[in-house]
Amino acid sequence: MRLEYFQMIDRIAELDLDARTIAVECTLPEESPIFEGHFPGYPIMPGVLMIETIAQAGGWLVMAGLRFRQMAFLAKVSEAKMRSFLAPGQAIRVEATQDHDGSGYAVVSGRIKSAGKLISEATITYRVMNFPNPALRDGLFEVARRVGVPPELMQDG
Repeated sequence: MRLEYFQMIDRIAELDLDARTIAVECTLPEESPIFEGHFPGYPIMPGVLMIETIAQAGGWLVMAGLRFRQMAFLAKVSEAKMRSFLAPGQAIRVEATQDHDGSGYAVVSGRIKSAGKLISEATITYRVMNFPNPALRDGLFEVARRVGVPPELMQDG
């Protein structure tokens, strides 16, 4: 996980397009400037970055389902709950299920767990639209390969 670059997902552990589910795994870094300021002497991952992690996992699910023909942009966060804290070095699993797609939007429900314990959850709405430029699409394909998106799901990939 590279917090400073908003690269929250280390690898896709499971992807089931028929069931519309994804599970990703990541480990928080031991050290990060994020932890130096949040909070000094008691470093924890900010809740907004937990939501971002859920949103990225769900975004991979949405885009894989679309065979990467379109991009999923964060549009709305609902029902977000932070139930516990995440500390440097902690391993997490993010599970997400796509609840809706159509009319240019997709909705995903996701949750973060660590050692089987529910840490946070949120419902994310995405605006689904064409890639704004080839550079973003190409960069996204590069990240998709790194996190383990099956190559056959990437159109022209």
